[in-house]
Amino acid sequence: MTNSLDLEHLRTLIAIAECGGFSKAAAVRHISQPALSQHVRLLERGLKRKLFEREGRNMRFTHEGERVLAEARRIIEVHDASLRRLDAERDRTIVVGSTEHSAEQILPEMIKALQGAFPDYTTRFEIGRSTRLTDAVGKGAVDFAFVLDPSGQGAGRLVGKLPLVWYAAHGWTPPAPGETWPLIAFEEPCGLRERALTVLSGEGHHVSVSAQSTTLEGVLAGVRAGLGVALLPSAGGRPAELSVRSDLPGAGTTHLRMVVRRGLAADVEQTALRAGVEFFSQRPHLQLVPPAADAARGA
Repeated sequence: MTNSLDLEHLRTLIAIAECGGFSKAAAVRHISQPALSQHVRLLERGLKRKLFEREGRNMRFTHEGERVLAEARRIIEVHDASLRRLDAERDRTIVVGSTEHSAEQILPEMIKALQGAFPDYTTRFEIGRSTRLTDAVGKGAVDFAFVLDPSGQGAGRLVGKLPLVWYAAHGWTPPAPGETWPLIAFEEPCGLRERALTVLSGEGHHVSVSAQSTTLEGVLAGVRAGLGVALLPSAGGRPAELSVRSDLPGAGTTHLRMVVRRGLAADVEQTALRAGVEFFSQRPHLQLVPPAADAARGA
């Protein structure tokens, strides 16, 4: 039998009991259902006893599972009470991540919402690319982040959709038929880069990435220099010294999602989600996605 019990696995067991099933518990715990099932398997292996049994199409606690659940609740209650006594239950800093595309428009709304709801907390921001921010949230280094998801299949809560817009320097003219189209893009991996290449290639154009950057400012600098066109999300407004090229083929929208680290306090998550939704509700030209409608898909 195991010499120790993993607290996160015990919290998963409690979540299954309180939510009435594996799928809902996975959503509450902000983990995938396979990861949740792995928690259960590791507990069963360590304790050398079966915790669940199938009943029709559902799973229910075995007698031994009920015993372990009762102990799990006692352990977690004592653990959390100790943290409260030590005033260590929560870090007093909320770390918010945002892509460069979203930072200028969404972060001011987030600052106001978090300061109003949690006046005793400080807020720190991490600005970066969606892939890096998603990884940071998964590792627990960032509490939650607003990230772009051009594929529409990413993890997290869907907050809204941003239109994708072509930008070019003033006076830029498209290449003549048969000539290569120059594209300014982020370095790979980048969903926006793939969307731009797909859209232009789909129109029969030969496309070449003439300049690339790891930052939004680098991409914009390349466009301002007349090196090519760029496909970027827009939340309103237009980058200085650039023109919108409405004569280029439509590229649709990109999803804006909020990804949340496992274990983030529910009140912090809901405040952040409301701030994101409020941002979209005040801008009717953007597409708002009611959070309840996407809860099952995005969790």
